[in-house]
Amino acid sequence: MQADKQLSTEIDANVPTAARMYDYYLGGKDNYAADRAAVGELDKVVPSTRRLALNNRRFLQRVVRTLVKDYGIRQFLDHGSGLPTQDNVHQVAQRVAPDSRVVYVDNDPMVLVHGRALLDQNDRTAVIHADMRSTDEIFSHPDTQRLIDFSQPVAVLFNSVFHCIPDSDTDGPTAVIKRVTERLVPGSYAVMCQLVSEKAEVREFVTDFMNQATQGHWGRVREPKDVEAYFEGMDILEPGLVEVSTWRPDNEVVPRQLTDEWIEFGGLGRIR
Repeated sequence: MQADKQLSTEIDANVPTAARMYDYYLGGKDNYAADRAAVGELDKVVPSTRRLALNNRRFLQRVVRTLVKDYGIRQFLDHGSGLPTQDNVHQVAQRVAPDSRVVYVDNDPMVLVHGRALLDQNDRTAVIHADMRSTDEIFSHPDTQRLIDFSQPVAVLFNSVFHCIPDSDTDGPTAVIKRVTERLVPGSYAVMCQLVSEKAEVREFVTDFMNQATQGHWGRVREPKDVEAYFEGMDILEPGLVEVSTWRPDNEVVPRQLTDEWIEFGGLGRIR
């Protein structure tokens, strides 16, 4: 997708999107009847999804806080950021270090509308309307150039988004992360996780259902080994690649999914 395509700025309330479905799972209000209906159908086969979404959001907050406090990161490029909710990346980071800078990227026009209203709260945050695969467009965007100093370490976030894009030699998850990390200095970081399942029937059902529901704006549910490939050439930090609720939990009482037909799997890598 380095030949950047024109994105629609119109919101279609009749076609579910992953961002609005995720918003509904998190208890948000920026979703429509079509999104809620799709969630209801999805829950019939994968009933753990609401807990999974909540745990994923908590993972994002923990890993951002860790990057700022423990590794001194002050720059974040959040690919496929989704609709703004409580404790967004810039809020978590700037609570620890007010000089932290965050650029959010999403191709959903509703994210653009709400994001610019709620996330552009200071001159250290920005929202870009772009496909996460459009690396040239993202890196050359005026807001990225204004906020991100690529001569210094950057944390790139691909949090629960790679299942939204299909496999491709040029635009699949592995190609995208390679294209992005090649532009970053050593000592930068990559946060990556996605929906995986060991059960072929779950992978097939969810992939087919979401492809139909979103009219093709979906990739596929993958296996843990696929996520491991994303981190090739990086140092994977403790505790490794895991179900994300177990990644450096704030306490020993970790909210568990009631079922494990699929999980959010990933972790944190340091670029050499």
